[in-house]
Amino acid sequence: MIERYEVEAFLTLAEELHFGRTAAKLHVSTARVSQTVRKLERRVGVPLFHRTSRRVSLTTVGQQLHDELLPAWGDLTAAVQRAIETGRGLSGALHVAFVSAAAAQLLAGVTQVFHERAPDCEVRIREAQADQMPGRIRSGEMDLGLTTLPVEDPDLAHGSVLVREAHMLAVPVGHPFARRGSVLAADLTRVPLIRLPGHTAIGPGQADAPAATADPTAGTFQEALTLVGAGQGALPTGAHARRYYARPDIAYLPISDAPALEWVLVWRADRCTARVRAFVEAADTLIHGRGTTRQPPR
Repeated sequence: MIERYEVEAFLTLAEELHFGRTAAKLHVSTARVSQTVRKLERRVGVPLFHRTSRRVSLTTVGQQLHDELLPAWGDLTAAVQRAIETGRGLSGALHVAFVSAAAAQLLAGVTQVFHERAPDCEVRIREAQADQMPGRIRSGEMDLGLTTLPVEDPDLAHGSVLVREAHMLAVPVGHPFARRGSVLAADLTRVPLIRLPGHTAIGPGQADAPAATADPTAGTFQEALTLVGAGQGALPTGAHARRYYARPDIAYLPISDAPALEWVLVWRADRCTARVRAFVEAADTLIHGRGTTRQPPR
């Protein structure tokens, strides 16, 4: 029967393809990794890795074993983790990410409700860029995140819609659009749009249409607003920005025919622990407890 430490050593080495990095990841010596892999190879009867002084690679049998073993090991690990989390209940720490000031305020309210139910669980709220949040949740660095739909990552699950808000367009105060009461999604093709990785396009009409000029890209929301204020483009955003990111050099206009932005809590599908479930339930209680969907400030 294959031992747990043999599986961990094999799968980690198959991922890292480097004995030193594998040893560091498993917190053991390089010699221990080498001995474990050789023991597994003797058990299997054939080499699982090609080794030279410069590189490590899987053999054909090693690749086959990896491909068949990895899903089963993932299921086993997840099952054990769920059992542990269920046994621990609502203690420990919960790490929750947000992508805007309005989302942070909402999470602060959810945390208050959550603490009434789980006073022994610490909630740590951290900011994340929209494009970084899925990876931070998949890696286990964050347990949940508050972000917008759609959530297209198959490894992630999400709860019910907590907030719906109108789409707005941020433009420089001197831009001709700033004299309007609103714009249409089709108008967005007439201006360069600041692109933010991980942010949702307005809709099919805007997403598929060619831009008027080459669109500048920003790394953060504040950077995007700075580019808008400098006259380098416009930025589609949610209605919360008008209150939380008011600036004298920027005007916010409703995009009258754009669909609403929908905010949800997201977590890793195979890590729906007791703490995660309780936090999602606290959010639903806070937002839907009065029978209505909370609207953000206008």
